[in-house]
Amino acid sequence: QVQFVESGGTLVQPGGSLSLACAASGSIFRFRTMGWYRQPPGKQRELVARITSGGDTFYTDSVKGRFTISRDNAKNTVYLQMKSLKPEDTAVYHCNWLPPLNVWGQGTQVTVSS
Repeated sequence: QVQFVESGGTLVQPGGSLSLACAASGSIFRFRTMGWYRQPPGKQRELVARITSGGDTFYTDSVKGRFTISRDNAKNTVYLQMKSLKPEDTAVYHCNWLPPLNVWGQGTQVTVSS
């Protein structure tokens, strides 16, 4: 069964930077498009970035130019580098396939606050 383990979230000040990682199980990781999703408090989960097996990337408008998604297929890991963080980036961040499986990890909490 596929599992996702996210890490790297913490409290950071506005304008700061943070790097998240997600380790995924399964030998087919390298064939899958992977996404980073986030769920702000009281809101629905949304896709913020995705990366195909070939390395093509997509970002939602609110994070373009600030977030960078990457992957290491040898480690079954996808990363999200975040800079110029804003309070509205506060959320629980998850990774999953695209489209997502109905299996989610615990996520990692990112809080942007002074």
